[in-house]
Amino acid sequence: MTDSEDEPRKGARRHLVDLAPLKESPAFARLFLGGAVSLIGAQMSVLAVGLQIYDITGSTFMVGLVGGVSLVPMIIAGLWGGMLADALDRRRLLIVASLVSWASTLALLALALWDLAELSHGGRAQAWPFLVVTTVNSVAATIGSATRSALVGRIMPPHLVSRASALNGIAIGVGVTIGPALAGVLVASAGFAWTYAADALLFTAGFLGIWTLPSLPRLGERAEVGWAMLREGAHFLRHAPNLRMSFIVDIIAMTFARPYVLMPAIGATVVGGGSLSVGMLTAAGAIGTMLTSVFSGPVARVHRHGLAITRAITAFGAFAVLFGAAILVLSLGDHQAAAGWSGIHWGALAVLAFAMLGMGASDEVSAIFRSTMMIQAAPDEMRGRMQGVFVVVVTGGPRVGDMYAGILATAVALWFPPLLGGLVIIALIAVLTRVGSSFREYDARHPTP
Repeated sequence: MTDSEDEPRKGARRHLVDLAPLKESPAFARLFLGGAVSLIGAQMSVLAVGLQIYDITGSTFMVGLVGGVSLVPMIIAGLWGGMLADALDRRRLLIVASLVSWASTLALLALALWDLAELSHGGRAQAWPFLVVTTVNSVAATIGSATRSALVGRIMPPHLVSRASALNGIAIGVGVTIGPALAGVLVASAGFAWTYAADALLFTAGFLGIWTLPSLPRLGERAEVGWAMLREGAHFLRHAPNLRMSFIVDIIAMTFARPYVLMPAIGATVVGGGSLSVGMLTAAGAIGTMLTSVFSGPVARVHRHGLAITRAITAFGAFAVLFGAAILVLSLGDHQAAAGWSGIHWGALAVLAFAMLGMGASDEVSAIFRSTMMIQAAPDEMRGRMQGVFVVVVTGGPRVGDMYAGILATAVALWFPPLLGGLVIIALIAVLTRVGSSFREYDARHPTP
């Protein structure tokens, strides 16, 4: 029996994550390990920025603007960065994007020190420079993410792509679990400046993984970045219904059920605990992501990727409904939220953490199969552009979601955006998957865009 014939039997017996991608590709192993470490720091800064802007302004709407202001630049960066990834050496492009991201982290450190100086004189720093710097960071991260995803197909055998996607989920889970938890503790004990400094330090691990990649120039004839390349990518996507639907369903999920922008207000005014609760809730979502990846062995024998995505996003909506309902019930009670451990309503925090864990787990199931579909169904010369669109969706969608949640929370109540959004997700996914039957029937053994 050949190795390829034996592969299904191994997959049938496996329940834990498959480490074969790390053994098969040392380049992927270095990229994976370095990315996991640097992501911890990046997630520390993501949480710290939201907490600091809320601390300066006291406004959930302003926290929502962190994502809203960067939306259009990120869309442009995703589309342009995808073209660059299809035209240039992907290693060099990833190095440049990473250095810009690192510089923006140092700028956040400088802004935090400015805020400390203003506090010593009875004032506060302005919020708008934080929005500018996080926008630059988002643009660099968008280009870097599109490039990183596009190169996986070059350093990984096709039959291991879904398992590599599951491993990436572990890196994300570790980063989003440890990062926010550390940020919550560091912000409460040492301040914002030390949190950004830790991110800048951890960046070096990710950069080493990128630096040691082999050269990854464009395959085939030289291509000029410009409107012609963009039109070529748009033409391909028009004739790729399965990839289009994978984008649409993820936009729906990320737009209508993103609770993260609500976290500072939930920690301060509903559950209590401030940054401690925010860190724990954010970490709970990441734990769900990580557990899904750790027990991702069965992904090797799942071939109906469209159906798996549909069911995962429906579950995501159901957990969002639970999250909103829990906040509603707590807001009707008499709990007096306060800072510190003693001010936390532990029962409500447990329910919210369970909902976040479920949202993280179901989102990761969707992400594994969407990422695999993107790599397998798109040819290499199109992967950069398709990954650019993919990154716009997975990063731009949450920004729209942050705006949606910030506006509705301000206009109605904190519980309203996730409760309504979860119901909208369940309804829209049911309708769309009935209309898009080819997506529901997608088979990874015969990938078609």
